[in-house]
Amino acid sequence: MAKKTKTNSKSDEQIEIAEIHANDVVTNIVGTSPMIMNRFSQKAWQELLYPSERRSRATLEQSLKHDPVAEFRGAVYRNRDPKQPALIHVPNGAFHGALAAAALDIPGAAKAKIERLTRVVDVNINLFGVPQIFCAMVRNSDMNRTPDVRTRPIYPRWACTVTIRYIRNVLTERTIVNLLAAAGVIIGIGDWRGQKGGPYGAFRLVSDHDKEFLDIVKNGGRVAQQKALDTPIFFDEDTEELLTWFAREVERRERDLPSAQKPSTRKTIIEKGNGKDGDGEYVGVEVSGTRRGKRRSSVQATA
Repeated sequence: MAKKTKTNSKSDEQIEIAEIHANDVVTNIVGTSPMIMNRFSQKAWQELLYPSERRSRATLEQSLKHDPVAEFRGAVYRNRDPKQPALIHVPNGAFHGALAAAALDIPGAAKAKIERLTRVVDVNINLFGVPQIFCAMVRNSDMNRTPDVRTRPIYPRWACTVTIRYIRNVLTERTIVNLLAAAGVIIGIGDWRGQKGGPYGAFRLVSDHDKEFLDIVKNGGRVAQQKALDTPIFFDEDTEELLTWFAREVERRERDLPSAQKPSTRKTIIEKGNGKDGDGEYVGVEVSGTRRGKRRSSVQATA
């Protein structure tokens, strides 16, 4: 008797996948507590890419361990595009991470799921607010937990606008807004935020007509931020006392401080009609008042 062949019914099933639909929610954010920014400095990048040679004890004693103003300026995320309204930006990972971390403490949400189904559209988020210089005691991550002083920019008042894209087949706009609002209360962004047990980096969601939001955007843009980086403002009395003492000690010990050296002004200048034949054009640059360049002459053909 011939045996009956079994057919695999599962292989005959047709798999259908529903089309995914995404939606964007745009929300304005205003800080409810100061936010500390900490970007890896260019010096740290250089040391990782090409470590410097080992220095002797005498060389180390002659060099300064910290340059607070340079560290302050190097710890901000700068907008490289001069057309942007803000000089400083926040990486989008800060808010995406806060959104996902809030899901750990909110019933009905899962961190891994929120990470997969949401993303922040803007790569760099324009940050409005005037940075101030802030010094604080920290402990390094070595075995002895060696204490040190770290200088970072802090924003007493700050605001920004975030666009979050979510999969609306699974999530709703109300869910995203509520989760982001919860992230502002229990997670925050920046150093010493609520997620790490600190009091900084908290925020709230506001409308387009919020008075505080409009005031920060108006008075904390590119011009005000550049001025604050050029001439830092002390955040608190401890920072003022420490850096005032530091400046006196640098002067007394006659040490060179890189941040104290004023950068040379470099400006392109073009002078027309200064050739011998009245048809020349001088193209050059001005570096600290000294002109350098070459003369370009054009000869027009005569009929």
